[in-house]
Amino acid sequence: MKTQKTLFLAWQDPESRSWFPIGRLTFDGARYKFVYTQGVKEAQQTCSFAPLSSFPHLEKVYTSTHLFSVFSNRLMSPSRPDYAKFLEWLNISDYKHDPLAILARSGGKRETDSLTVFPCPEPDAAGQYQLHFFAHGLRYLPESAIERINHLELGEKLWLAHEFQNPYDSQALTLHTENHYIVGYCPRYLQSEVFELLCQDPSSVDLRVERVNLPPTPLQFRLLCNIIAQCKDDFRPFSSPVYQLLIEEDVATPSLISPS
Repeated sequence: MKTQKTLFLAWQDPESRSWFPIGRLTFDGARYKFVYTQGVKEAQQTCSFAPLSSFPHLEKVYTSTHLFSVFSNRLMSPSRPDYAKFLEWLNISDYKHDPLAILARSGGKRETDSLTVFPCPEPDAAGQYQLHFFAHGLRYLPESAIERINHLELGEKLWLAHEFQNPYDSQALTLHTENHYIVGYCPRYLQSEVFELLCQDPSSVDLRVERVNLPPTPLQFRLLCNIIAQCKDDFRPFSSPVYQLLIEEDVATPSLISPS
């Protein structure tokens, strides 16, 4: 039996810089499916979100045998001379032919829009959730912090800290080394989930260095991190209302078969 893969699509308001989970992409091994989530309502109420041109109707289920262009356009072309190096940055050689795995690891962020993607993790046999992400905000760090990042070791432990007085993001979570160097930020679209886990039991969250890609690698791919979380009390990541489907699939308007 093939396991269904799930990615969430997040949109960032260009003014407030707030992130909202607006859609869910799934693949069952044969067909891709995209559905808007409840996060759209919050994005519309508090910001200026409008439906994506690729998915203009909020209450439809979009299906296709090919990956929708809004996602496929975020994949680097294998014909590019730096493609092999890009896969090394992602540390994903075992899944180099899996477009969803590549999107999940890279985030699919482009400078031309305000969208990104991230995976919905599933628990392993021990009940642990594992999630990878590249540290954010490195361009705002001093050169000494970048130098410290360049000397991090594989598997080195990092700590998360809440920046209460951050004027741009009161929920910001910084990544720290043992000797208190700030080496980046947790992505905003992951903050609420990680913050809840930390409040429940800080010891249940283990953050490690997965890979350091040395210069001239762009800063956005410099520090790859891995979080392993032991969830308790039936907590499931990304199960809050904003991640729930905007309309149940079994009562939705008939699906549109479209790769765009």
